[in-house]
Amino acid sequence: MIDFYKSLVEIVGEGHVSNQAEELYFYARDSGLMPIHKPPDYVVAPKTTQEVQKIVELANEKKIPLVPMGGGMSLAGLINPLKGGIVIDMKRMRNILGVNEKARYVIVEGGVSQGALGAYLERNYPNLRHSAVEAPPATTIASSVVIHGQGRLTQQYGFTSDMVSGLEVVLPTGEICRIGSCAMSPDWFSKGPTLPDLSGLFLGWLGTTGIITKVGLKLYPKKKIRDVEMFVTDKADLIPDILFNLTHTEMVEDILIGSQSGIHFDPPMFKGYHYVTLYITGDTDDELEFKRKMVWDSLKEFRENKDGGFMWVLPMIKPGLLEAPQKWITRTLADDKKGGGFTYSGPIVLIEKYPLFAKRLEEVGDKHKLDYAGLARVIGRGHAMMFGFGFPFNRVDSDLMDRVRKALHELIVFAFNQGGIPWKPNIEEQKMAMERMDPNTLKIMMMIKKNLDPNGIMNPGNWEVE
Repeated sequence: MIDFYKSLVEIVGEGHVSNQAEELYFYARDSGLMPIHKPPDYVVAPKTTQEVQKIVELANEKKIPLVPMGGGMSLAGLINPLKGGIVIDMKRMRNILGVNEKARYVIVEGGVSQGALGAYLERNYPNLRHSAVEAPPATTIASSVVIHGQGRLTQQYGFTSDMVSGLEVVLPTGEICRIGSCAMSPDWFSKGPTLPDLSGLFLGWLGTTGIITKVGLKLYPKKKIRDVEMFVTDKADLIPDILFNLTHTEMVEDILIGSQSGIHFDPPMFKGYHYVTLYITGDTDDELEFKRKMVWDSLKEFRENKDGGFMWVLPMIKPGLLEAPQKWITRTLADDKKGGGFTYSGPIVLIEKYPLFAKRLEEVGDKHKLDYAGLARVIGRGHAMMFGFGFPFNRVDSDLMDRVRKALHELIVFAFNQGGIPWKPNIEEQKMAMERMDPNTLKIMMMIKKNLDPNGIMNPGNWEVE
């Protein structure tokens, strides 16, 4: 394969291709629980769309698997090369190509991180912002929209994939295509309507239908003031009604519901309580106080019935809660075992199912003697929620890792049985989803994949019928 290595060097340059074992090892895994299946044969870092195109054309000709990689932060093994081949690291494609301030959108290359975009907007367009997902700053915009990420504006506008205003994609056969208004206009203001919305061919497909090289992303007004409130209850059954009342006000930017417990989590007072963290914004103190009053009034019945109350947010913890993303989560929960291990999975499901999911997480966590955290985020105006099952672990403790795997499996089976659909599903969850899927829907999915990727080179093993 020396000739193939030389061909990759000719495309991207000597310093941007590797087949060294020590580097391939790191590209064979992510930070989650998924085991290494097969290390890649090569890692390549293109700089331009045209370089991506040439790599794809070469791989398609030789029928060599391709796995596109953003920040590698999904924790679900979605960028693990299941069948070897080439990992395409998008990190060099990090240009922010332009902002339309009045139309509120930005165009970024496929390797631009959310941290870089946030810093760029802060410097140049301080009145605009994007929906920062709860992930490290190295997470790329493209990878976030591909897996339907959710961030600080999800409760108002939906998944980050709903915020896409256009795509440039290299197809598995090497053609470059643009999706949305940018297909026929210099302006990237819409991914679909009034045209057929073809973005669905690439969002949610986990890199099996093409490589996104540019993203148009909707931006939103950045209010001058942002504050946080926290409502606490020990009655999980009331959470759906609490969320219904909060979303009915249309005053809240974001709503998170958390619970955590287990055998080691401190302080023990957290056990049995559910914390509804809600964010409000405004350009003036009067606007903020108006929204705060609406929020407090919406939960009046629960306060008067002694079913819950607002907790004073200590000044020492408020800055951490207002971060986007919240770094304290990584420092405390994600590294609780001091072994560099944390994983979470879960479904998109109706908010009325929260009590069932919270109870089941506690049962399974206690059964397997695990520390655990449940974190739910409202999607849209209460149309659904993402419920995440989170477990910290230590990578040197194989028994602990095995117990976490078993717990997650039980919880995902429960989630499917409750009508949930998987969010960023790993291979096992993909297979479970396809087994439960309407057969004609599955048939359409496979038809699309086969037509876009006739040689089956794109992230093979994902969304795949064996």
